Amino acid sequence: MELLSIKELDLDGKRVFIRCDFNVPKDEFGNISDDRRIRSALPTIRYCMDRDCKIILASHFGRPDPEAWNEDKDSLKPIAKRLHSLLKIDILMADNVVGNDTIEKAKGLEAGEIMLLENLRYNPGEMSNDSEFAERLASMADFYINDAFGASHRKHASIFALPEHFNTEHKAAGFLMQKEVTFFHRTVMEPSHPFVAVVGGSKVSGKLQALVNLVEKVDKLIIGGGMAFTFLKAQGYEIGKSLVEDHLIEDAKKIIYRAQALGVKFYLPVDLVVSPEISDSSPVKFLPIQEIPEDWMGLDVGPATNRLFREALNDAQTILWNGPMGVYELDKFSKGSFMMSHYIAESHATTIVGGGDTADVAQRAGDVDEMTFISTGGGASLELLEGKLLPGVEAVLKH
Repeated sequence: MELLSIKELDLDGKRVFIRCDFNVPKDEFGNISDDRRIRSALPTIRYCMDRDCKIILASHFGRPDPEAWNEDKDSLKPIAKRLHSLLKIDILMADNVVGNDTIEKAKGLEAGEIMLLENLRYNPGEMSNDSEFAERLASMADFYINDAFGASHRKHASIFALPEHFNTEHKAAGFLMQKEVTFFHRTVMEPSHPFVAVVGGSKVSGKLQALVNLVEKVDKLIIGGGMAFTFLKAQGYEIGKSLVEDHLIEDAKKIIYRAQALGVKFYLPVDLVVSPEISDSSPVKFLPIQEIPEDWMGLDVGPATNRLFREALNDAQTILWNGPMGVYELDKFSKGSFMMSHYIAESHATTIVGGGDTADVAQRAGDVDEMTFISTGGGASLELLEGKLLPGVEAVLKH
């Protein structure tokens, strides 16, 4: 899977449209709480600055209503401020997405100047992959760069329709996009063995195809989080009020049988942190999986499971981690996820961390610097693991 590379383009002094993923978390006061996605885009932006490009940056943020967006909540103005502090240059903030005034400003940019468009999703044409909206975006630039891996599983205008307006010599993937696709593709297709996949999160349904794909490639498969209860129930355990997807029990059994047939070592929790409800004030018990009370639910893996999982990771040469081990947002149910982060960080393996919640756990656990690679895309990285060709990747693929 070879992408068109930004290094192959003759960008000197040209107008360049860079699709970024600046969909970053903000706190209750509207302050950016994690700017990793912004910092991840800097190598591509600086590469264009060094070539005296006139740069147009674009991103979505959240899911604003195109008919009634809230500028205080949905605007990219805080992103412009953070870019200013990181790049140490002024960022021209557009008033809209594809207004005539914004297009004129884009055409009037000087060498090295940067303009950030307003939230792409202010325009309904973005999410509907509208070709006319894409054409107006395309009119601003000579070249198109996709560096928004985290949004590349969406068939949206700035990801899919827009690059169709540029020929092969005028579009490419940015450095972040190339890094993401290379890491995931190489990890799944050509891993160093033993290859261990750690899969957690709340539901099997969101990761079923990834599990089906991974069980064919890994030496060990560790399952944690809420999704473990569908597998435990498939093995005949009483799981109380724990989250379960009954309609996927047969699929869970197929994955277990397939692992056995292939000689893949399959790990599930052996004990749990259980509680009657998801609350900071509710009582908790540490119990073996055989002893979950019928009106209680499992909300984190227990200490024996932590030790088991650590042992399973000991000889790994490649570790792929996607999904927390419990309800990590609450302190009393976070230990399993944080311990998993520590174990992976301490290993000598090549470690690839899926985006979204998994990246958030690694951040909170203080392990980010110890991981080989942390993805900026949750849904996008998951779809790559499922073996899908993402729309944003397809648009900048060498044919």
